[in-house]
Amino acid sequence: MTEYRIASIPGDGIGVDVTVEARKVLDAAAAKHQFGLQWTEFDWSCERYAQTGAMMPEDGVEQLSAFDGIFLGAVGFPGVPDHVSLWGLLIPVRRAFAQYVNLRPVRLLPGTASVLANRSADELEMVIVRENSEGEYSEVGGRHNKGQPGEFALQESVFTRVGVERIIRYAFELAKTRTGRVCSATKSNGIIHSMPFWDEIFAEISAEYPEVRGEQCHIDALAARMVQAPDRLDVVVGSNLFGDILSDLAAAVTGGLGMAPSGNINPPGEYPSMFEAVHGSAPDIAGQGIANPVAQILAGAMMLEHLGEKAAAGAVNAAVEKVLSEGAVATPDLGGKATTTELGSAIAEAL
Repeated sequence: MTEYRIASIPGDGIGVDVTVEARKVLDAAAAKHQFGLQWTEFDWSCERYAQTGAMMPEDGVEQLSAFDGIFLGAVGFPGVPDHVSLWGLLIPVRRAFAQYVNLRPVRLLPGTASVLANRSADELEMVIVRENSEGEYSEVGGRHNKGQPGEFALQESVFTRVGVERIIRYAFELAKTRTGRVCSATKSNGIIHSMPFWDEIFAEISAEYPEVRGEQCHIDALAARMVQAPDRLDVVVGSNLFGDILSDLAAAVTGGLGMAPSGNINPPGEYPSMFEAVHGSAPDIAGQGIANPVAQILAGAMMLEHLGEKAAAGAVNAAVEKVLSEGAVATPDLGGKATTTELGSAIAEAL
């Protein structure tokens, strides 16, 4: 029987709550499809930072390198600045393992409603391909003349040909398996160096895929289209910042962040990939048993598919859809009164 070693990092807040339920569902899927998941849990979190001054140990990346996959809960807690938790855990792991694709599929699931009126599930399904290793999220820059009238902050973006080419090519390859449409998020009318560079490479790669329709759209207009005409979008590719913003908007119009999974993917498989829900740690409701575990469960399904267990991944997705469509077990954000544990158990039992 195949065994997969999985590093589990529940993190903070509701990340702990939903990870428990997601692991329950994934274990049920593994048992049904005759493979094993060997979990190793790490306490890397803002709580650890408060106690030790570090989100993870110095050899944290080295420890994770031995695993087949990484299952991450939400990270963040009051008192620890977001840039500390992000740069202390997520970004070092993403970059050390060349997880240059942040894949965020969004769709309107059965039994859920969109904030957009009169839109069907067929119209509300797309995938955001976000560049995950460079771009606007760079350490290059600094603050100068602190506390003085002339104080200023300088933040540099980094766009490399290798980085831009590989993320755009990934989007085109993905589009070949879907509807054959790719929309690139740009802002070359205002950002005069990095975005024209991005656009030129997009045009070059688009020419290599005559069977895929590629178009470029300024991010402000693209955000409007996502709300007004989401059916015109399928695969959307964007830089680190643009992809981050657009994926949250896409999740908001397709049922909310509580339903949106994501994967930090190393496409060649040279290093482990990391899977997480899009939502944050929501410390205000942590431990109350009301958090929706669906996004974390769907992130687990993405992990199973990435590991090659496609039948098990499909079974998890089907179980989620079955429970949500029946509507008998739903957390408060879905209009029900069920607890986090009850919804997780219902999905596990549906397998």
